[in-house]
Amino acid sequence: MKKIINSPNDIVQEMLEGYVQANKDKLCFSDSSSYVIKKRSINNKVGIVIGGGSGHEPLFMGYVGKGLADAAVIGNVFAAPTPDSILAAIKEVDCGQGVICIFGNYSGDVLNFEMAKDLAEMENIKVENIVIKDDVASAPKEEKNNRRGIAGDVYMIKMLGAASEKGYSFAECIRLGEKVSGSLYSIGVGFNPGTNPVNGEPGFYLSEGMMEFGLGIHGEPGIEQRKIASANDISRMLINYLIEEITQTTLKKTAICVNGLGSITLMELYIVANNSRRFFEEFDFQVSDMLVGSFCTTQEMNGLSITALLLDKELEELLNEKAISPHFCKGV
Repeated sequence: MKKIINSPNDIVQEMLEGYVQANKDKLCFSDSSSYVIKKRSINNKVGIVIGGGSGHEPLFMGYVGKGLADAAVIGNVFAAPTPDSILAAIKEVDCGQGVICIFGNYSGDVLNFEMAKDLAEMENIKVENIVIKDDVASAPKEEKNNRRGIAGDVYMIKMLGAASEKGYSFAECIRLGEKVSGSLYSIGVGFNPGTNPVNGEPGFYLSEGMMEFGLGIHGEPGIEQRKIASANDISRMLINYLIEEITQTTLKKTAICVNGLGSITLMELYIVANNSRRFFEEFDFQVSDMLVGSFCTTQEMNGLSITALLLDKELEELLNEKAISPHFCKGV
């Protein structure tokens, strides 16, 4: 394992300290927890908290900013944040209009965010948890509640961040979260694993010339291992799974995110993005917006995911609202 770190026990805290120092004009730590970073100025609105384990940077810390989240709570590497830290984040962003928490569908995150929600409600803070379940490879349609969350977090954060900035009420934000959740689909593929910097273990193992099709962002097994193919063939494999999910929709406009998982090059991602746009259009979908880059990673995993967000007028308008953070800009 080659990692530029000091002690494995200090990875997360040293990373967060460096991140806040690099952006100290916009971000600061919570007074209650060194695992919570927040905007220096939070408007009087519904608060947006995001969070999960570290190791997926820029998710989650990179999406605290204007038109995005108000605070992020960070756990240890690939581990959920603690209920106390989540509660601290909720309190930091609460302006009396309620708080929305956004996180992926992993057992530790679900348990700890639910505990924090209960604790906050005991202090008369309205909280709603929105769980991302966008990975179509991890469970069939009829078991959607069991699906993992992968790069779809980015679109949910963008939409709810924009909505809260525009003055949506707590109930309206919950309604919007449900709409986005029902319009969000992702699938990924891995060519080489990322390595956990704490224990030095790879996320998964692959034979030479093989890829893990449909894997999760911690290296969870996918649908199957397949032979590595061309960018064109891999793109079509991924898009075919997404199309199977959305062919019955009346919405024909979509945004897509081609997300790098850590070490894949921009050259490769843009080739896949170009293929993906063309394949969606073959199925009569209009790709009105594309995000290309590394938005949700797994250390140095070599791989990518594709996320599709079906757009109606409301979602398209919110997608194009201004958003600015150290690792994400939109509408600028």
